[in-house]
Amino acid sequence: MSLSRVQQQALARVQHMACLDFNGPQLIEALFHELHHLIFFDTGGYFYPGSEGAMGAYIEPSLARDMMHIYFDPEIMASERKVIRRSAHDFAAAVRGDHGPQMMEQLITVPIAELMRSDFYNLTLRPAELLDCLSLVLRTPQGAGVGAIKLYRGTQAPRFGPEEVAMMAQLEPWLARVLQLGEADAKDTVVHDSAMLVASPQGQLLWTSPEADRLMALAFEPRWYRRSELPPALQALLRRLEYARQGASLPEPPQLDLHNASGTFSLRATLMEAVAGEGRAVGIAITQRVPRVAKLLPTLRALGLPQRQHELAYWLVRGLPEEQIATRMGISANTATYHRRQVYIRLGVQNRQELQAFLFAPQ
Repeated sequence: MSLSRVQQQALARVQHMACLDFNGPQLIEALFHELHHLIFFDTGGYFYPGSEGAMGAYIEPSLARDMMHIYFDPEIMASERKVIRRSAHDFAAAVRGDHGPQMMEQLITVPIAELMRSDFYNLTLRPAELLDCLSLVLRTPQGAGVGAIKLYRGTQAPRFGPEEVAMMAQLEPWLARVLQLGEADAKDTVVHDSAMLVASPQGQLLWTSPEADRLMALAFEPRWYRRSELPPALQALLRRLEYARQGASLPEPPQLDLHNASGTFSLRATLMEAVAGEGRAVGIAITQRVPRVAKLLPTLRALGLPQRQHELAYWLVRGLPEEQIATRMGISANTATYHRRQVYIRLGVQNRQELQAFLFAPQ
């Protein structure tokens, strides 16, 4: 397969991501960025085993993300099962039965015309202006399911073909390694965003903002969309706050922590006076934290460094001794020193501390 220079660079970055000291669903955004350079698609989705047995779902910002809450409606799930062989909801079955990239013709159990008459298509794919799909179930080397990547093309785009299938097949082991859940270091994260919303003690949403809506959608994934009633997990947090108001002893202020492909979300509830002066209201602060790696990769990518310098800068920031960096990269110590000097000159820094400050400076 002949690759353009841009594709070669993207492939090298995917392979580099597979060798990092951090891996898991929280690298999906950076991974999709590289996939867009390797395969044309309009939007991507990643479905993976989430917490408490629920299916996690990350969708790139698009009309499809806005429609994802409908996809989890029981009636739509039932409609999908009538036309799709193994849907994202049936992940365990997909792990057992789907091997290698699957095109739309392999995913559906009915003719395309019948698919387009289904509620599943007309209430999810059609409003998102999508039709074609290329799916790949990822596994660990031991055969355990990691997740399923789904690339979507719009109704006006050409259908996926053998070249895209071959590329996905080539990428499969790298993608699985990047997204395989590893041991998370809770301390190795940075605050990415925060916002506030207001609710009644009974769980009715009273006020929110576009930023709070966005963070809630990321925190609760497709199970949240702007509505009057808060999700059950958040309502349970409010009940804990009410117990404390009534005199129950709590070791610490009520807090809800959620972990998914978009980061770690902490939600804290605090009693406040209602704006109208009637009864009380609850202020809910939501904070999103992301791994330093997830913040570092796009920053490094934007610098446009040559691949060797890109990799070495990553390991410098992560604190590896230069000898270990050389071993990881398969180069001599002298070559590692040369690339380090080139990185410092190019970025106008003198040492690792200045490099870290430069790469993690507020945007």
